[in-house]
Amino acid sequence: QVQLVESGGGLVQAGGSLRLSCAASISIFSSYSMGWYRQAPGKQRESVAVITPAGMTTYADSVKGRFTISRDIAENTVELQMNSLKPEDTAVYYCKFWAGSSDYWGQGTQVTVSS
Repeated sequence: QVQLVESGGGLVQAGGSLRLSCAASISIFSSYSMGWYRQAPGKQRESVAVITPAGMTTYADSVKGRFTISRDIAENTVELQMNSLKPEDTAVYYCKFWAGSSDYWGQGTQVTVSS
């Protein structure tokens, strides 16, 4: 059973930065896509950033130019660097790994951006 553990959330003022990290319990990186999703109160969960097994990245329009997704294959981690944070970025952030019909989610980490 794969477990994903997120860390790095917290409270930050608008304009600040946070770095989220997601660690996988086993070495599964080479064939899995990885992504960060978020869910704000009263809203549906949405994709924020994705990195494919080939290393290609995509971002939601709302975070382009501010967020960067990266991975460390040796450490089995995927990270999300979030800069120029806005109050509308406030949400629970989840990491997800998937390949074929298998997908795994982390437990989520709260990010709160104050104005």
